[in-house]
Amino acid sequence: MNNRDYKEFASGGVYHIFNRGNNKENIFLNENDYGAFLFRLAISLGFDMNDLKNYKLMYFPYSRMAISETSKNNFKLHSFCLMPNHFHLVIEQCKDVPVSKLISKTCTSYSMYFNKKYTRVGHLFQDRFKAVLIDNNPQLMWTSSYIHMNPVKDGLVKSPEDYVWSSYRDYTEERNLPIVSKEFLLELFGGEKFLKKETLAYFSKENSAMIDILDDDN
Repeated sequence: MNNRDYKEFASGGVYHIFNRGNNKENIFLNENDYGAFLFRLAISLGFDMNDLKNYKLMYFPYSRMAISETSKNNFKLHSFCLMPNHFHLVIEQCKDVPVSKLISKTCTSYSMYFNKKYTRVGHLFQDRFKAVLIDNNPQLMWTSSYIHMNPVKDGLVKSPEDYVWSSYRDYTEERNLPIVSKEFLLELFGGEKFLKKETLAYFSKENSAMIDILDDDN
């Protein structure tokens, strides 16, 4: 895979960000944990509680956090999937604030939440997150398809629309979580119906080598 473990983040770059639990342990143990992570991601992206209050999936108004205020204009989240022991995000850096700052804010706050809730100490995530620079449209289309098919690949569901904790439903149904910027991918895929078809097509045996590379980190 090109630009694996990319460390230099620049305005205009689109990155596939992923990380897993330390020792491959689960980082989400129930639905509240998934929601708490999305809530922190949303705050780090520049959303406030008023933006989120109509979305029960990611609204935790009494969740204590140490995340400083940021701007909505710094980043765009194009797709995501939260799996029991790892996560995938496709994020566009729109200004000079590096993606690493966004991920650090989110993961540090979530680790504090998780350790306090489950009375544990130590690192929740394995080392530093991985980042892959996406440098062409086919790579972006395939990466998003891979992310949305992750729960199917791991046997959690039979089809991507059955999985709540990914952005697939925001593209194919009327969920519309405010944190997902859909316009770019919908334009690339040629609309919602074509996206649904091509998600399955991109996830094929022809991509088995790339799947194996990503699986090394999950």
